[in-house]
Amino acid sequence: MRPASPGARAWTRYVAVGDSFTEGMSDPDPTTPGAYVGWADRLATLLAPHAEEFSYANLAVRGRKLADVAGPQLDAALELDPDLVSIVGGGNDLLRPRADVDTLAARLETAVARARATGADVLMATPTDPAGAPIIGRTRGRVGVYIAHIWTIAEQHGAFVLNQWACDFLKDWRMWAQDRIHMTPEGHRRIALAAYAALGHDPADADWHVPLPAQAPPGALETIRDNAQWARDYGAPWVQRRLQGRSSGDTVSAKRPGLLPVEHDDRTTRRSTP
Repeated sequence: MRPASPGARAWTRYVAVGDSFTEGMSDPDPTTPGAYVGWADRLATLLAPHAEEFSYANLAVRGRKLADVAGPQLDAALELDPDLVSIVGGGNDLLRPRADVDTLAARLETAVARARATGADVLMATPTDPAGAPIIGRTRGRVGVYIAHIWTIAEQHGAFVLNQWACDFLKDWRMWAQDRIHMTPEGHRRIALAAYAALGHDPADADWHVPLPAQAPPGALETIRDNAQWARDYGAPWVQRRLQGRSSGDTVSAKRPGLLPVEHDDRTTRRSTP
């Protein structure tokens, strides 16, 4: 690993709050069936070598909206006295047709201000560019407004920002799982490196941001078949949960509710095969 860039901090207590993205969905944990690794876990393993004593907690739960992320999750996070908190939420809210982006931004700003008032540094993340994605693609306008708020909040409160909108490699569907909503292990690996760089560190993998080699686009029949399968396996169940007022995380609890030491795991930097 390369040394930290000038000005990069050595944090000792990192706590992540958020939804399925921060929980790490579609990045399976080979040691625990049904569990996930994800970008935040991978970021923790990158940060750990910079401190003599480092610990990490992850309170994120799939399906959670910003009210939970910036409310109960953040409450629990601040009780752990972190010096770095990643607060990533709002994506599930933005999927709702009547989402009030300004209200979401105000809630996010309050959360960031609370964390900063304790002396902790804060890492936020912009949503990815949803152009071309089924269902989510329709939210592109409100996502853009939300991103403008995120950068404003960061400037006003001295927070770090992981700019996923600028991650061109995410425009490649090979970085996305079959549900087209969550990232593959390679996607999570690269986002962890992007977050590491956003925090002022210098990733050892100099090419993490380089797009994958081009490949031939799928044929028309293959596209129709894949879209039909996606609608059946993922689209319809998602719509049904929304209509029934259910969430994929209703029976899920935080995978790492307390601060624990982090062991080195070379999956963090080892390139995965999309």
